[in-house]
Amino acid sequence: MSQAQPRRPASSEQGQDGAIRYGDVFPAVSGGLAKKPVAPQDAATMQSAETLAFGETIKGGPAATMQSAATRNERMGVVAHDQATDVAAEQGVSVSETRVPGGRIVTEFVAGQAVGQYLEPDAAGGGVDETKITIGEALEAAGFAAGTRPVERSDAAAIQAAEVRATGMDGNIPGGLAAQAQSAADANAWAARDVDKATLGDVLSHATAKLAADKEVETDDAARVAFAETRNKQDVTARPGGVAASMATAARLNK
Repeated sequence: MSQAQPRRPASSEQGQDGAIRYGDVFPAVSGGLAKKPVAPQDAATMQSAETLAFGETIKGGPAATMQSAATRNERMGVVAHDQATDVAAEQGVSVSETRVPGGRIVTEFVAGQAVGQYLEPDAAGGGVDETKITIGEALEAAGFAAGTRPVERSDAAAIQAAEVRATGMDGNIPGGLAAQAQSAADANAWAARDVDKATLGDVLSHATAKLAADKEVETDDAARVAFAETRNKQDVTARPGGVAASMATAARLNK
């Protein structure tokens, strides 16, 4: 994982009319980060992280989006050129990758929240790898990418849909992966502190071994999982780096 730290936190960022905030450009971002104006040093750090991961910045990717927003905020006097958002300075801006058969899944984070995810196939070599990504492997990739995020009901719904597609069995299997995810989501809803909550990494580690059966991810599998996840989220959108996003990436790679 490549990671860099922004230089200087911005001071108060509340009540700044017209500012472009993280929640404006990345709808899946939540909490305090969503209310923060995008700062120039946040964008510069993401550009550096993307360059380390890809060899260049991604056209239309998070770094480009952040740079555009930060430039406008700077012109409006919302932030100074050398400022960074406080939570980004404290928790970092990073790019992580998960190896999967035939390539890698790259996820970009600001302050621990996923703001983008990409599939990068391996370069064609002397032989062609016909190995396809399974549902279990896609779930493990999601657990790695968003491992420290507490399990929510939308995650449990997506995991249940994935288990049904993998096993062909309707409903939660007693002691199975979906049952564990639902139990974690229920417990998390009552937990007072984030530190006491079960994470996606806890539930999805070794997902392949936890499934009663497994299969290669197909487009319809990804669509069913995305439907389950989005209908259980208030904003009705799939979370970057989440279960549905990982399944969609696997389905694209398997084509």
